[in-house]
Amino acid sequence: MNYGELKKVDSANGPGVRVTLFVSGCRNHCPGCFNRDTWDFGYGKPFTEDTRQEILEALEPGYIAGFTVLGGEPFEEENQPEVAALLQKIRELYPQKNIWCYTGYTLDKDLVPGGRKYTEVTDRLLSCIDVLVDGRFIEEQKDLTLKFRGSRNQRLLKLKNGKAEGELE
Repeated sequence: MNYGELKKVDSANGPGVRVTLFVSGCRNHCPGCFNRDTWDFGYGKPFTEDTRQEILEALEPGYIAGFTVLGGEPFEEENQPEVAALLQKIRELYPQKNIWCYTGYTLDKDLVPGGRKYTEVTDRLLSCIDVLVDGRFIEEQKDLTLKFRGSRNQRLLKLKNGKAEGELE
């Protein structure tokens, strides 16, 4: 897996001060995407053990509220194993920190057994996530007043054990 950027101090992609990883690779190619460079699976740098350690160390300070992963697309089949392993490690070391994930796919259609992005690690990945922002970015529904999402169709789903418990405002 490659990644386009690692932000150690971010306040745009979830509540509070966060560490944010932008993975590379996305097949959605949403018109108007703010991060087109990350569509390419080869974009950026290889995700290595050193990268993982850098993320884990960046999460250590008490002022860091949590971790966000987006892209690109964390739920592309090529990215899921590495993202799942990373989120499991974060959950293990920092159970008090929240984990957010952005995906252009939908939880109840694409990320369920039989869904087009469901793999052998999807449930493991979802079980680590507190809030999933799902749905493609739709330029015609772009709304700059929305909190933590770009278009009105996107949902902020509170997850528990990988299942939606409800939507956040």
